[in-house]
This record gives sequence, structure tokens and C-alpha cells, in this order.
Amino acid sequence: MMKPQSESRNRHPFRASLPRLVSVPVTSEDSDLKLFVVSFTAFFICFYTFIL
Repeated sequence: MMKPQSESRNRHPFRASLPRLVSVPVTSEDSDLKLFVVSFTAFFICFYTFIL
């Protein structure tokens, strides 16, 4: 079984020299709108190619 190693040994030397960045969770209020637009576009492209 593999033993967990510290992250500093696993990181590339260039990446280890950079400061650690803390990611901020993104809260998106328009995710439903984006899902609708992507779904509608995929639906339109799919049926448009069937017609041609």
C-alpha cells in the first residue's frame, strides 16, 4: 500500500517556488440559465444536422 507523502516532495520545483494560492469557491447564480442555453444549443445543433 502506498504511503501518503507530503505535498512539498510531490510538487514540481517551479511550482514549489510559487506562493500557495487559496481557491475561493465560486457561487454562480446563473447556473440554471447556462445549463438551459447549453442544452438548447445542443438540441438545436443535433436536430439541425438530422434535417440536413
